[in-house]
Amino acid sequence: MALVAGVDSSTQACKVLVCDATTGRVVRHGRAPHPDGTEVDPEAWWAALQSAVSEAGGLDDVEAIAIGGQQHGMVCLDEDGKVIRPALLWNDTRSADAARDLVVELGGGDARRGAEAWAQAVGSVPVASFTVTKLRWLAEHEPQHARRVAAVALPHDWLSWRLTGSHSLDDLRTDRSDASGTGYFDAATGRYRRDLLARALGRASADGVALPAVLGPRDVLGYGDHTAGLAHLVVGPGCGDNAGAALGLGLRPGSVFVSIGTSGVVAAVSRGPTADPSGEVAGFADATGHHLPLACTLNGSRVLDSTAALLGVDHARLSELALTAEPGAQGLVLVPYLEGERTPNLPHATGSLHGLTLSSFTPQNVARAAVEGLLCLLADCLEAIRRQGVAVEEVRLVGGAARSHAVQVLAPALLGVPVQVPDPGEYVALGAARQAAWMLAGGAVPPRGGLPGSTLHEAAPDRETLQRYRAATADVIAGLRDRD
Repeated sequence: MALVAGVDSSTQACKVLVCDATTGRVVRHGRAPHPDGTEVDPEAWWAALQSAVSEAGGLDDVEAIAIGGQQHGMVCLDEDGKVIRPALLWNDTRSADAARDLVVELGGGDARRGAEAWAQAVGSVPVASFTVTKLRWLAEHEPQHARRVAAVALPHDWLSWRLTGSHSLDDLRTDRSDASGTGYFDAATGRYRRDLLARALGRASADGVALPAVLGPRDVLGYGDHTAGLAHLVVGPGCGDNAGAALGLGLRPGSVFVSIGTSGVVAAVSRGPTADPSGEVAGFADATGHHLPLACTLNGSRVLDSTAALLGVDHARLSELALTAEPGAQGLVLVPYLEGERTPNLPHATGSLHGLTLSSFTPQNVARAAVEGLLCLLADCLEAIRRQGVAVEEVRLVGGAARSHAVQVLAPALLGVPVQVPDPGEYVALGAARQAAWMLAGGAVPPRGGLPGSTLHEAAPDRETLQRYRAATADVIAGLRDRD
């Protein structure tokens, strides 16, 4: 039995699955936590990977490995391959002003023209999460570090590089899916836009900055570090976490997944690229050669975490309370911008409760409003993807918050489509393992073994609650504009 390993180096933890390369069956697994915060020393990821691999029984009998990782994180290296400063993660919003400036600059002072130019250049309009905006922030706030930048990598690129034992910047490798989240790679053409990278760094040219070579989905990145006894280990190109989840779920064009973890993600596998000048939909690539138009929220499962803490209940009781309330929570609406927001792009926004009355202000309605607010936020992301002409034939609901019974029950009414809830699993790591097996076998298509079972939930659309939510968000946005 040939074994492969898939890694999910996420915001919160590193997870490792060792799987049968033919059937996809998980043979063993390991997990190790990552530090909290929105900037992290990459060495913490490396330590977590080693710990998780050890807990998963090691790699001595594993033939191939691939790493899926959180997108956008900025790992800056000097000419000796040393990390210059802690990596800024996707959820670090300090570069919001830099994102705005980059858009305006490319439009010659006009934000609308700039957004159109960025969308045409790379399929996405920069927001605070993108690597390109973090590099601009670095150039403006830490010029002493920006001047030392000899290479820029993403979390999964850096980990894969470390796994091979290389110290040469020329050996950095990545894949289309993760490169497409930088803001300086065009997934439609498969080329880096070094002019945009130079603009971010404030340099006349970025030709001297090493960027990871972009591999195809079945290409071999290299082999494990021989000094660590891993020379037998074939290392795959890896992928961004969202592309890994799509691969792990076995999605095809027309399929959509909605993931509610630290963030909320709505992503659809599409045969063609998208270019949304509104910035709501990012034109990413997937891990198979297709595209992955994606809308992402900063607010995900923590909306439910914070509401449960407020009410002094666990998640099971939060679901019970939410499902005992009437649809619409008697007019109580939560706009869940608890950590700012990315879709819509409101990094400095805060959350708010609307429709508070003596009758609506009950634990049941607060619980219901939290679940509805989170799902309505994701419903708007789904609608944004539809506006790009992307087919939505099926939705699969995954992530930590997808285990909430209330989320499962209310999702089809608020998303407006039937919802499949796959069995719980580590789908990013499973996708990475599937990529490793695909690479090892040299197959024409990714193996479909080990695909999850699922439960179907259906309900009539709840347009009234969705309309009430959209009216509340419009009030929030108008208030922010008046304040500015």
